[in-house]
Amino acid sequence: MSRKLISHSADLKKLRDEGYDLQIRSGYLLVKDVPYVNSRKEIKLGILVSTLTLAGDITSRPEDHVAHFVGDYPCNADGKEIEQIRNSCENRTLAEGVVVQHRFSAKPKPSGLYEDYYVKVTTYVAIISGPAQLIDPLITSKTFPVIEPDKENEETVFNYIDTASSRAEIDFVAKKLEPLKIAIVGLGGTGCYVLDLVAKTPVKEIHLFDGDAFLQHNAFRSPGAPSIDDLMTKPPKVVYLKSLYSKMHRGVIDHAVYVDAGNVGELQNMDFGFLCLDRSSAKKMIVEMLEYCGVPFIDVGMGVNVTDDSLGGILRITTSTPKQRDHVRNRISFSDGGRDNQYDTNIQIADLNALNAALAVIKWKKLFGFYRDLKREHHSTYTIDCDLLTNEDMR
Repeated sequence: MSRKLISHSADLKKLRDEGYDLQIRSGYLLVKDVPYVNSRKEIKLGILVSTLTLAGDITSRPEDHVAHFVGDYPCNADGKEIEQIRNSCENRTLAEGVVVQHRFSAKPKPSGLYEDYYVKVTTYVAIISGPAQLIDPLITSKTFPVIEPDKENEETVFNYIDTASSRAEIDFVAKKLEPLKIAIVGLGGTGCYVLDLVAKTPVKEIHLFDGDAFLQHNAFRSPGAPSIDDLMTKPPKVVYLKSLYSKMHRGVIDHAVYVDAGNVGELQNMDFGFLCLDRSSAKKMIVEMLEYCGVPFIDVGMGVNVTDDSLGGILRITTSTPKQRDHVRNRISFSDGGRDNQYDTNIQIADLNALNAALAVIKWKKLFGFYRDLKREHHSTYTIDCDLLTNEDMR
């Protein structure tokens, strides 16, 4: 109830997004860790308490202007009690686990009532915490606590609330991605960065397919910084990555196998696929399966070469949807090696892997309405030495 009420009430949500530590208990709003000065001129932390006026599962205008406080009586910086809000001082049990020591009155003019709980809370906090901030300008009640989801009333794939989307007020855009089951085939350099970006979205499931072990060279072209102990165990790549990203996203599913004829059918129930593998013969089989099942996908490629004493090359992002697949065989090589495969080199650099992945994920988000897509390109390349991004195969 607590998280749901906060998420649905604009005034409480604004307080949460600004970093206040809120809790709802037995019909009361508790604002925790509010700094104040006591009579010994010490900075302490108290709890501001207010009754909650509700209309269904959202807040309405506060029905009174009073507030309660858990802690010593707040003082000015010189240790003298703040008289402007004094009403009464006595231990009172408002509800189970809510025992207050003080009752304050700061009546707004001219109506006598606050517009909403954001105004009420910030008004009282400014009066109570102002003296503390004169002593320590860095002290604040905006502590940005970790916010876990309400297990009974809040469905989410994250282990903690996505406050980045809520602060930006783009939850409704992010929700477009929620129903999706995503496959990432190949968790090398680019595939790892695709996972890093997709794991920060609310997609339902992220399936990882790769039969390799996570080895020392992988550490230098993957997000994060694995320890020596991580590398010594040589874990299956997808097992290592699942353990890393499951700390944030509950829907990461590992498949420690190469995709082959025996298991390619597992891709047929996906809503989207990122193909980040370098085995072109396997890629042909996967592409044919995704096309047969009507699954859209993006295939990425990178060709980097040494010329004189520096590196140059091209990144490629090729998109295929049921509405446009004709270009795919002209853009993706299905031969393992050979001079006609300009992307078949094994030079991978973390920044290029990250860029290749970012361009692919941006295009995926365009396909599902997260970003606007005016050109509807289905093939893009980035050329390193001239910093050139091209878009082709428009629809």
